[in-house]
Amino acid sequence: MKTIASARIEVAGDAMCFEFSADAYLHHMIRNIIGALVHVGAGKAPPPWIGEVLAGRDRARAAPTFAADGLYLTGVDYPPLFTLPSTRRPLAFPHPFPL
Repeated sequence: MKTIASARIEVAGDAMCFEFSADAYLHHMIRNIIGALVHVGAGKAPPPWIGEVLAGRDRARAAPTFAADGLYLTGVDYPPLFTLPSTRRPLAFPHPFPL
């Protein structure tokens, strides 16, 4: 089980910024979440549908996995007990959203 601590979505013109923080991630987890959000946002399913898909635990009923294009890992935060430096880096291109 993975726990999402926070999720943020911002819109600026035609662009959208999704920001997630979790204790760990499954393969394609964020791409699948974004695929479901875009599916609902496009009017292809009502918002409660996402809860139904999660409860049903059937990937075949879910939205398509979102393409990786434009998705970036901007850093990893480790618990203080590991005494590791922060890996969080500023984005290397102009970004319309405050991060």
